[in-house]
Amino acid sequence: MGNYTSLLFMVLLFAAFYFLLIRPQRKRQQEQLQMQSSLGVGTRVMTTTGLFATVVGFDGDDVVLEIAPGVETHWVKAAIGRVVPPADGADDADDSDEPEDEIGEVRPVSDETGAESGDNEDSSTKKS
Repeated sequence: MGNYTSLLFMVLLFAAFYFLLIRPQRKRQQEQLQMQSSLGVGTRVMTTTGLFATVVGFDGDDVVLEIAPGVETHWVKAAIGRVVPPADGADDADDSDEPEDEIGEVRPVSDETGAESGDNEDSSTKKS
């Protein structure tokens, strides 16, 4: 009877490992391979090292990525970590909180005392 219980324990242990570790890892690996094979020109991606770039072409098993206008690098497909969805309002580069003059220049923001912010001095230590 003791031999059967140890054999049953080993089978249950293997089944638990399979359903908790092996199966989900295989599923993630298949999804990653599918994503890498479905890349197209113009797709915005992030590499496994954290580099954001745009796919501009393919060279055999390599992917040609543009990291800046006119700067292209070659990467293996396995280095593509994920596809980055386009951000809403990405064309609107005016995300600063600083007010603009009428001609579009950024001017410093002043506090209640009239002093400009960013002077590296604490407002409580300023002399009148």
